[in-house]
Amino acid sequence: MATHKSAEKRARQTIVRNQRNRQVLSTMKTAIRKLRDAIEAKQLDKLDALLCETQSVIAVTRRKGVIHVNNMARRISRLSAQVKKAKGAV
Repeated sequence: MATHKSAEKRARQTIVRNQRNRQVLSTMKTAIRKLRDAIEAKQLDKLDALLCETQSVIAVTRRKGVIHVNNMARRISRLSAQVKKAKGAV
């Protein structure tokens, strides 16, 4: 347990940031799950809109510093490839 005033403040800030980061990460994972579910269900009419929305959510997650820039790029690239493959398969 922190004993100095500055260490106590740092501990409080860590708790708040941890909660915020978990919420942002959860939002990103939910958006990705929606897109993957649409791909599996072959809902081709919704894929473009969902991909655009998901890319935006992933970019926001990166901008807030929750994920690394390479993590963002990898996720967007793989999701785009999955959408492209799903559209080409039909």
